[in-house]
Amino acid sequence: MSMTHSSNAATWLDSTAINETLNEATNLAQKNDKQRLRELLAKAGEAKGLDSLEVALLMQTEDQDILDEMYALAKKIKEQIYGRRIVLFAPMYVSNLCKNECLYCAFRAKNKDLTRRALTGEEIENEARILVNQGHKRTLIVAGESYPAEQGFDYIIDAINRVYAVKGDKPGAEIRRVNVNLAPLSVEDFKRLEDAKIGTYQAFQETYDRSVYAQVHTGGKKRDFDWRVTVMDRAMEAGIGDVGMGVLYGLADWRFDTLALLKHVKHLEETFGIGCHTLSVPRLEPAHGSELASHSKYAVSDHDFKKIVTILRLAVPYTGMIMSTREDSEMRQATLELGVSQISAGSRTNPGGYAEAAASGKFDESQFQLGDHRPLDEVIKDLTERGFIPSNCTACDQLGRMGEKFMPFVRSGKIKNHCTPNALSTFLEYLIDYASPETKKTGQALIASMMESMPESTKQRTQQLLDNVNVGQRGCLC
Repeated sequence: MSMTHSSNAATWLDSTAINETLNEATNLAQKNDKQRLRELLAKAGEAKGLDSLEVALLMQTEDQDILDEMYALAKKIKEQIYGRRIVLFAPMYVSNLCKNECLYCAFRAKNKDLTRRALTGEEIENEARILVNQGHKRTLIVAGESYPAEQGFDYIIDAINRVYAVKGDKPGAEIRRVNVNLAPLSVEDFKRLEDAKIGTYQAFQETYDRSVYAQVHTGGKKRDFDWRVTVMDRAMEAGIGDVGMGVLYGLADWRFDTLALLKHVKHLEETFGIGCHTLSVPRLEPAHGSELASHSKYAVSDHDFKKIVTILRLAVPYTGMIMSTREDSEMRQATLELGVSQISAGSRTNPGGYAEAAASGKFDESQFQLGDHRPLDEVIKDLTERGFIPSNCTACDQLGRMGEKFMPFVRSGKIKNHCTPNALSTFLEYLIDYASPETKKTGQALIASMMESMPESTKQRTQQLLDNVNVGQRGCLC
């Protein structure tokens, strides 16, 4: 990985050029040139990505025939690269302390209706224990953009260490990958995250539109647009190879933000040799104490949201795409067929939310309104009935297939040969240790069906992993 030192200015983000591209695409779209659009889709089908104008042209189309072809191609590319597996995780909110004033967020500093809380070490361990005893193997630690004064950033390092150390009631019940969604850091603090063995560092720009950004971020360090937008440069300089990016759709024009997001990916690829590991597509949802979150003039329709997911899959085919529980089950199910490869399940978005839900069924003081309240087992059952493989695989972490070592496996098409066996073995772990009888039945049927359709070489390796799980081994790797 190149270690080019970054400045704290996003010189690669040319807003004028992005708007010129959008205007050019608008003019070209008036010709309704289906032949040109189909040529773009043929290029996208080679899984080598698309340039800005090509993406902008696809954004403009409303021709239903072309849209249907886009949807079908996005599904084909995703399955060609990753197969039918869907990676599962659960966010763990450890704190809602925050010094920023983000007008769309319940955690904003001036929201006096919110009870401020940072979980103690024991409470963090309890949240992790609840997750592992549900069957989770991955979590995303989330914190407000401030830490307890007496600990500072040590609070996060301690939280990561505690989560990794927790063991559940079943053999192999543990969190095997801790990702984090945290405020932008210095290179020095990113090195500490890397030493703590995180999986992915995640931060969202929210919007790349500087004027809108200034309007919705009215206080705190987050007001500094360039400090935030250069965060991934500092992360990669520190040696973190897996980074996750995204925008909050609904704050600004989705077309501008999508093109800017892809410019950001390209900048990382050109500077460090790798782009982002995942893209997230959160859509603005109602949040307690936020008028903006419920009445944005840039609200993204379901139609456009599906188009966003589809276009991102075509534009950056080898990047994982995350759909959170902000969306309802119907939208999440629809986007699984358009390129989404990771979803959260059974989520809570307030500190201590898993313990409180287990005790009282409450969903109080969340960062935003959830759309999908289904528990993990119900989500898994639904996935299996739709022919998806729920995956808790973390083999790439354990075997060093991360960052610049991950992409050659993906681009060569080899990653699916590893992912599918690992996904099925971790799925069998869940079925044996945690699943309800109904989920176990549908899950075992899915595994049998997948095994029947496998190439013989892959089938042999997969069967060995499944046999290992059946005799009590956990965390088997391929």
